[in-house]
Amino acid sequence: MSRNFELLQNLGKEVLLDAPAAVTAAEPKYRKAVPEPADAKEAQLKLEPKEREELTKLAQRIFVHPGAEAPRVVVFTASESGNGCSSICACAAELLAAQVTGSVCLVDANLRHPGLHEQFAVENQFGLADALQGSEPLLNYARSMSRPNLWLVSSGSSPEAALPLLGSERMRQGITELRSGVDYVLIDASAMNVSNDAAVLASAADGVVMVLKANSSRRETVRKAVQDMQAANIRVLGAVLNQRTFPIPEAIYNKL
Repeated sequence: MSRNFELLQNLGKEVLLDAPAAVTAAEPKYRKAVPEPADAKEAQLKLEPKEREELTKLAQRIFVHPGAEAPRVVVFTASESGNGCSSICACAAELLAAQVTGSVCLVDANLRHPGLHEQFAVENQFGLADALQGSEPLLNYARSMSRPNLWLVSSGSSPEAALPLLGSERMRQGITELRSGVDYVLIDASAMNVSNDAAVLASAADGVVMVLKANSSRRETVRKAVQDMQAANIRVLGAVLNQRTFPIPEAIYNKL
């Protein structure tokens, strides 16, 4: 049986655990400053049933977990560029929104190569970059997507100009606003071989999920990245092996 990607459970000290399929949470507390697009669509990544099953597992094991320590703000990053991190992040958010009643917000903090607005086929006139360079709350730039509890803060009109502000107090304040106004936050960050943006953002979040590419991501490179994250007291919540073409026997796969 072949799957294009899989969850890796033994990356670093954190292990993804089984969890309930849904939780009850509050409605979003923020106002819609950005008009809801009439043509908002679901993520453009076409998922096969088994791929959908794996991302559903990811959403459940990371977010839908009993106890006070369950992550609510998580950064998604790739070990290197081209691993499909934005697509994985977008689809994970969409599937999470389908499982829970609480609000789910995607934030495109990959200001070097923004792409979440393309995943949802919406315009990118206002977003994170504008919020960082302005004075309005970050939540004011969230727009409603196809599901009533799914929201997107795109990268914004001038992402390159806002790059130096990703590590600023303004950004940390924005993450705090998201934590207060939204039940679940998924932040798409640039690849680790491009910058340390993911680590900077994850320091204000609850942890990080790494997206690896089959037959490309080197074990030692990934191991060092995990060690660097853990040395900075950043929780490595798990990883996704993307674009895998070789099959894994079902008996072995079920033990992953």
